[in-house]
Amino acid sequence: MSTLRLSEIWIYPVKSLSGIRVQEAVVMDKGLKFDRRWMLVDEHNRFLTQREHPQMALFQVSLHDQQLHILHRSNNAAIEFPAFATTGTEYKATIWDDEVTTLEPSPEVSAWFSDQLNMNCRLVYFPEPNSRPVDERYATNHEHVSLADAYPFLVIGQASLDDLNTRLNSPIPMKRFRPNFVFTGGKPYEEDHWKDFSIGEVNFTGVKNCARCVLTTVDPETGLKGKEPLATLSTYRNQGNKILFGQNVVARSIGTVRVNDSVTVNPA
Repeated sequence: MSTLRLSEIWIYPVKSLSGIRVQEAVVMDKGLKFDRRWMLVDEHNRFLTQREHPQMALFQVSLHDQQLHILHRSNNAAIEFPAFATTGTEYKATIWDDEVTTLEPSPEVSAWFSDQLNMNCRLVYFPEPNSRPVDERYATNHEHVSLADAYPFLVIGQASLDDLNTRLNSPIPMKRFRPNFVFTGGKPYEEDHWKDFSIGEVNFTGVKNCARCVLTTVDPETGLKGKEPLATLSTYRNQGNKILFGQNVVARSIGTVRVNDSVTVNPA
């Protein structure tokens, strides 16, 4: 059996904007530190994503000294604001079927995003103590999640992407799938079957294969939609009318994970 190693760690501070590849990250109850604690909402306080607004891919996000820096790659407009918020105007925001309590700390920052997207929107923050339970059908210990779609973490094997890319006319990068953890070694799609596993000293449980949507068809470099990889995945990864790629995960302990950590899968 080949050795499994953590090869990539990704955080996405603002939901549906670009991710940041990091060398280490703190595992918290709701997800990695800084991961999806912010999101853009429309004038009805409903979340915005690249599914309907693929141009959101053009916002480049970086993190320096507890500050988030956002660059709009089409016009080089930029803004910076703290990575955390403790005060602001409270809004009930909707993400999928969940209603969460959020803060808008800066109307000025919201106005900047509104100008860039040419639509009225707000940038809101989800404070750590606020509630958003994971679906009880898949939770293992009443876990909560940040502003990720449904689960705190997503893991994908590099071998799974390599296998997919052999089937595509043009290979695609892992960032299309917005994972938190990528590992090397093992067989394609073996993460489908993971239950209890560890990365370094931190313990996790795989709870549900990840159903993929049209967001994966948005080119993160151009913000343009295509048909791949869903068209190809649908030919061999379709189960119950859902196209599966990657495993949704909850944490059973907290701590720090680092690139090159060993990944150990416990026997079922």
